Amino acid sequence: MVSVTYPRDKVAGVTVVAKTNWVFLVYQLPRVPSTPRISVWRKLKRLGVAQLGDGLVALPYDASTKEQLEWMAHDITEAGGDASIWITTPTVRRFGENLARLLMAERAEEYRVISEEVAESLAFGPGERARVLRRLRAEYRRIERRDHYQPADKDTARNALDRLAASLEPETTP
Repeated sequence: MVSVTYPRDKVAGVTVVAKTNWVFLVYQLPRVPSTPRISVWRKLKRLGVAQLGDGLVALPYDASTKEQLEWMAHDITEAGGDASIWITTPTVRRFGENLARLLMAERAEEYRVISEEVAESLAFGPGERARVLRRLRAEYRRIERRDHYQPADKDTARNALDRLAASLEPETTP
């Protein structure tokens, strides 16, 4: 199935491309032992899925997200659970936009946390600022990998990281 996009739409005041196709993972895992359930939950969180219900998650459809959820389905069945992958198109465009809005809001909040931590770290000494910069750059890259809609907060976080990096550069005198 080919992924088609609607024209750019305003969703929650931000322009996004509302994708028509989504890949869903429907799964069940035994409650005991809890270790596989926790492992699956953590992996899904790292992928940045939209949690639609207990055992139902979604990502915008493309070959990469489909493959990622197929691997998750494999892990779930290996742990004694049941899983299936569905590629779907919402019957009402607004439903896809609501999913896009949910994912965008989650990533935006993660980027805002980075900006806030940068602001707090500017009061630290150079050694601590350098450690914070390394940690936050790594976190930024992790968020970026699961960011499908590029909220404005991404640029704000990037600029904040640049300011933090600039605060570590030696001052040049003319």
